[in-house]
Amino acid sequence: MPSVALPVIRHYIAAPPTREKLDYADLAILDFSKIGTPEGHAELSVQLRDAMTTNGFFYIVNHGLTQAENDRMFDITDVALCGVPEEEKRNYLANISDGSNEGYKLRAYLHIDGGVRDQFEYYNINEDISCKQHPKAVRPLLPEVAEFAKFNHYRILHPLMRLFALGLELPEDTFVNMHNFEAVGESYVRMMKYYPRSADDEVNAKQVWLKGHTDIGTVTILWSQPVTSLQVLMPDGQWRYVRHIDNALVVNSGDAMEFLSGGFYKPTVHRVVQPPQDQRGYNRLSVIFFAMTDDNVKLVPRAESPVLQNLKHGVQRRWADDADAPTMEAWRKGVTSTYGLVELKKKEDGTEENIVNGIAVKYYS
Repeated sequence: MPSVALPVIRHYIAAPPTREKLDYADLAILDFSKIGTPEGHAELSVQLRDAMTTNGFFYIVNHGLTQAENDRMFDITDVALCGVPEEEKRNYLANISDGSNEGYKLRAYLHIDGGVRDQFEYYNINEDISCKQHPKAVRPLLPEVAEFAKFNHYRILHPLMRLFALGLELPEDTFVNMHNFEAVGESYVRMMKYYPRSADDEVNAKQVWLKGHTDIGTVTILWSQPVTSLQVLMPDGQWRYVRHIDNALVVNSGDAMEFLSGGFYKPTVHRVVQPPQDQRGYNRLSVIFFAMTDDNVKLVPRAESPVLQNLKHGVQRRWADDADAPTMEAWRKGVTSTYGLVELKKKEDGTEENIVNGIAVKYYS
């Protein structure tokens, strides 16, 4: 991260951690200070594989950024969301209906439930910051965003992709080679803020701020923040909160990793709900890195994996034939252009779904 002559911006004051007793998920913690040794690499590979075949969420600590550098990214995020006039934001809207998430999504764009519209906004910046133009207040901060994106890509994503490959007994760079920084794709830094809702909206939407879903890409890297709203659907069918850990990363895999691993690494269902009582007056500011493969990667299982070949149930596919598998571009555009914008079909098990590229995309209340 840049360390000299940084632009002076307002410091964002985060909410204090909740003091309420909540039912928290028991998630693995990967210590990335071990990533540089063969022994540590092997240990982390086993730890990640266990996490991904149980609940699919885990933390990363000792990743290489200081708390001050972490705080700076939240300050920048606050500028992008609160330091840009609404009329200027409209000049940089994401073309969501055409399947692109780069740019702003303003509040009340998506339907959540019970006639309730969303109360969150975000600004997505492609890891290649030159892909789009940016609002005036953000432009002086772009060098820092670019460094942050590179950090996530090379220092977090690529090591994780090597660990995922080792878990399948594949060559270490199998998945790394699908995530090229210079390639055409839509991995991006998301700057996001949830705002408190009215009492009526909370009732009508059953306290759900974002329905349970899986992410589109390979992995999602969330920089932990204190407003406790994120829940994960655990193997026992219960929703449990994700605990905040200072300067930690909260990581989960997505649809693309499920497709590439033949169902071995299942994407984790998660949602955002109303915070506990002692945090309900606060906004929820988030910094997230969404990782996807290069657009031209066809999301077919790596069937050459010895692990997949030895599974009793065999390789699992969400389509009839590998020829029907989508590319990363087709999958991200199909899901992005329909999420929260089309009527969902209700299923007997209480879930809802939409069909994208012939594949059922499920949502959970």
